[in-house]
Amino acid sequence: MSNSKHAHYRYNILDKCFRRRESPLRFDELLEEVNEKIAELYPGEGVSVRTLRNDIALFRDTKNGFGAPLKVEGTKRNEAYVYSDPKFSIAQRPLLEYEQYLIDASQQLLSRFENHPKYDKLAEALIKFQDEEDPETESSKILFYDHNEEYKGIQYLKPLYLAIKKKEVLQITYKGFKDLESRIFIFHPHLLKQYNRRWFVFGLNSSKGIKEWSVPLDERLIEFKVIEDLEYIESSTDWDTFFRTMVGIVRPDGAEIERVVLRFQNGREDYFKTKPFHPDFEEFFEEEKQDQVWFDTIINRELVQQLLSYGKDVQVLEPESLKLLMIEHSKALLEYYE
Repeated sequence: MSNSKHAHYRYNILDKCFRRRESPLRFDELLEEVNEKIAELYPGEGVSVRTLRNDIALFRDTKNGFGAPLKVEGTKRNEAYVYSDPKFSIAQRPLLEYEQYLIDASQQLLSRFENHPKYDKLAEALIKFQDEEDPETESSKILFYDHNEEYKGIQYLKPLYLAIKKKEVLQITYKGFKDLESRIFIFHPHLLKQYNRRWFVFGLNSSKGIKEWSVPLDERLIEFKVIEDLEYIESSTDWDTFFRTMVGIVRPDGAEIERVVLRFQNGREDYFKTKPFHPDFEEFFEEEKQDQVWFDTIINRELVQQLLSYGKDVQVLEPESLKLLMIEHSKALLEYYE
């Protein structure tokens, strides 16, 4: 096995390079590309010619490597590396033997912390890895996850995460679903948030002067690039309070926090209490109000959507503005089925 330090990061870089159908890279260009990317995360570090040759050999190895359909194009002095199968990616391949060993070792290490709340999600991720990679369960998976198979924005997650860590200013090209033309704005990314199986990046839209702007990570985000000569502006927003006083990710201009009181029917309050769509809900002490909950939040579309998901099993008691919104939706639904 080649130099193991940042090996998996190198493999991802090479995988992306080998999938370039236009202008594939020569060996010296591959070395330069890999070392540039490594230096971004590990300043002053890089790999040697020998390490890169070992990596390429691992890609080609059908027994202990990825078995990649890697071919060489061009003349002998100008050889470039590219996959012969444009659909191939090492992400589609099973874990290598030593990679599986690392997963198993990680699980054993993390088991030390299984009584710590932070371990729960790590354990879930490791179990998912094992379920997908275990040949004995390949034909009948044990775990089935609720995921968005049509979601195309996950490739933006890591680059934006790194942009936030490195405090980079971005130029974003965006086109909404109903927009006739794309628009460009300058953006200072501050954090990433997932909601309803979709990722969003929040930050300062300096072109509009809005400090809590959100951009969905999907096909509406056409592209983004780093602007080198602009100074990054830190966030002054208390993001924990920002999100805990709302459902979802859209905060209408001028929205104020209001108390929402709900009454559930048919025992549905138990479903809400075990999986609330608002984290800071409270219950009433009165016996006759055990089917009710309340929380302080802003009124937005995502809140209404969550309430509608309960159908006839929830009733809005307060505020009056939210009751009127629910009546409006109920009348529209009635018209659909008349």
